[in-house]
Amino acid sequence: MNTVTEQDLKTEIADMRERFPRLQDSDLFVSWFLKCFVTEKEEEAIAALVGGSKDKSLDAIFVDEPAKKVFVVQGKYRHRMDAGTEHRSDVTAFADLAHIFADNEAFASYIEGLETAAAGKAEAARKRLHSRGYRLQLYYVTTGRCSPSLTEEAERVVRQGDSTASIDIIDGKRILRLLADYLDGVAPPVPLLELEIENGQGIKLDGVLQRFDGHTRIESWVFPVGVWHIAEMYEQSGIRLFARNVRGFLEETAVNKNMEATLLREPDYFWYYNNGITIICDQAEQKNSNGRKVMRIVNPQVINGQQTTRTLHKKATKDSKATVLVRVISVPRDCDEESNRFDNLVSKIVAATNWQNAIRASDLMSNDRRQIDLERNLRKLDYQYLRKRQSKGEARRHAGVRHRFLVKKDELAQAVAACDLDPSIVREGKERLFEERFYNQVFPNADPNYYLPRYWLVAYTQFAARGYPERAYAKWVVTHFVWQSMAKILGTRHQRALFIRVNERSNFESLGKLCNLAYKGVIQFYRSRRGTGEKAKDPSTFFQRKGLHRDFANYWNRDGGKYKSQFSKALKAFKDEMREAAEEN
Repeated sequence: MNTVTEQDLKTEIADMRERFPRLQDSDLFVSWFLKCFVTEKEEEAIAALVGGSKDKSLDAIFVDEPAKKVFVVQGKYRHRMDAGTEHRSDVTAFADLAHIFADNEAFASYIEGLETAAAGKAEAARKRLHSRGYRLQLYYVTTGRCSPSLTEEAERVVRQGDSTASIDIIDGKRILRLLADYLDGVAPPVPLLELEIENGQGIKLDGVLQRFDGHTRIESWVFPVGVWHIAEMYEQSGIRLFARNVRGFLEETAVNKNMEATLLREPDYFWYYNNGITIICDQAEQKNSNGRKVMRIVNPQVINGQQTTRTLHKKATKDSKATVLVRVISVPRDCDEESNRFDNLVSKIVAATNWQNAIRASDLMSNDRRQIDLERNLRKLDYQYLRKRQSKGEARRHAGVRHRFLVKKDELAQAVAACDLDPSIVREGKERLFEERFYNQVFPNADPNYYLPRYWLVAYTQFAARGYPERAYAKWVVTHFVWQSMAKILGTRHQRALFIRVNERSNFESLGKLCNLAYKGVIQFYRSRRGTGEKAKDPSTFFQRKGLHRDFANYWNRDGGKYKSQFSKALKAFKDEMREAAEEN
């Protein structure tokens, strides 16, 4: 894990400032927090800002309709992390909003000094709290420090003002932890989860198995949970629960179908057949709530058991008798050493416990920070990047919007490897590209302008191979040769971006000719080198040879013939098309 510092936070703020130059850093900080912790959509976070009301302990109001929650935020952005301690009067005044939003007279007095737009947002939020049963969540967010005693006092003030409201004070240390989670793709997180521990209905439970390791300070619990409560857990929290999982929902696999059958026909045996669910978290505590025993889990992530959870959400009913094993592991992350241990532990648990649906090398890299950054950067260009193995339907549902282009991680890996490495490596299989030996060469950065030109070239070589069986085997050698020939024309970032934009709306006629001529030359090369009679190599075997791209380049330079001269003309035509595109843009 890369250690996260205040400089990383400043980089995030600076990145947002480029898109919203009129906003102050304090507003950008609040918006960044909302984007990371509450809503993943940046435009919603910006829209939640409440201007001109700093003196009213109010910086943003966000209404989450599906969750039936009103989020009210006050932010204190200091340019140095932990530079100061929050004043008691600021924190308690913000906590008093629980009383103000609950009391008619206090609220009327409060909005008198607000600007019209801010007052309108506050009134709309209050209507949901009082007429629709929404809950109020207050967030006091600071890059400074806040003492435990002041935090406890703020919580008491909120409880006195409104029994359904709650407050969370997030200080500088937690901000850095939140930033680390955001960079790791866990954003927005699930702040809190309560799971009811199974008891009664003929089930005897002597107690929850609890283990605390004094050396590592890792604490864990094992207990049974009714499948309906697992279904509810997903209903409340959604896909965010699985951000640290290395795969998406695989839907109609044999394992998932067997789970459904057991749930329907042998619910009493589900406990014995299923591998269970593993949840990792920042903190957990067993509590009694309204006569129920519950496990209260802070910042939970399901790292094993997504297929079980999603299947139960689809098929479990409220009266189901089935039970599932749940393991909760609380890992402290108060320092860099503990954060590193957290990441390492997650990776090892994922690899060790996800055995029912086999883990691949590409799965283990799906949560690599470079993959997460690449996904976010491609999203800005309207590409949906599938960094996790999942069905396309699941991916589109998770995205929320339909992007113009959908790109799979392994397809991008093949494109880069074919252009820049020995094409024989691509022929050995997609998974090899995610092994430690090749991964950093295939994914050297998170810049879409590096990957997409190679990706679009493969679209041309694939199209040119249609209807020609021999060409299918030669595809990666042709891709390598054409890329090496055209790379200088795409030598600048501007030219690569232009190449991408043109391909998104049309195509380069000359590039289609380049690929077709390269195929003809490669097939001619194959036929001259395959041998004769019984020893003749078929194309499948021939194009697996290492160093074939170099052998072909030497052959082309010596014996390219008419294809070589036609290729040169097509390459010049491509250069002209690029120049014309630049003039039009």
